Amino acid sequence: MTCPLVLIPTYNERDNLIPFIDAVRSALPEADILVIDDNSPDGTGTLAAEKAAKDARVHALHRPTKEGLGRAYLAGFAWALARDYSHVFEIDADFSHNPKDLARLLKATETADIALGCRWITDGGVSGWPLARVALSRLGNLYARVILGVCYRDLTGGFKCFTRRALETLGLEKVSSVGYGFQIETTWRALQAGLCVTEVPIHFVDRTRGISKMSGQTFGEALILVWRLRFGA
Repeated sequence: MTCPLVLIPTYNERDNLIPFIDAVRSALPEADILVIDDNSPDGTGTLAAEKAAKDARVHALHRPTKEGLGRAYLAGFAWALARDYSHVFEIDADFSHNPKDLARLLKATETADIALGCRWITDGGVSGWPLARVALSRLGNLYARVILGVCYRDLTGGFKCFTRRALETLGLEKVSSVGYGFQIETTWRALQAGLCVTEVPIHFVDRTRGISKMSGQTFGEALILVWRLRFGA
């Protein structure tokens, strides 16, 4: 039986949260939702709790401090694995990822352990980014792909569907990345564990509300991370 869980990590996403939850519920009505909030100063966590009190398919996980995207997802994975979910999604709360693509990623896991939403293959793409950011993403993915010796085009993407088997197999206890390097590391560890990974084209739209959480520090972490992974750290 398919029982998916959609993880939505949040930090100051109050304006986006309720419309996004509603969009996810509409796109994949069989799924539960877990909002993982890092004590947002704007009250996102309170809003998530209020929504959860009204909707049995929505849950809220409150963390005391902002520790990074990777730590939030690891907490969400642990929460999912303690329950009977068959699939677990990663998705951004700012509508950069289209909830209508959730079903396509879920479908892809019928023949794979992990489905990656990919911006940089045929039928994928990005809207709203300046040329410099497009170039940075493409070069960053090329850098990671070459050093790690893998064929995947969007190792840094944050829209994913994991089967339960994948989460139980890839070695989550070894994952150390806290920022966007987390996306590279989880895919790499999955491949090292012999899991099947596939890419599904998606169209990424830059956020129109709120502030991006990407920083030079998290980008720098990813640059160093690929060398550490390549040499078995």
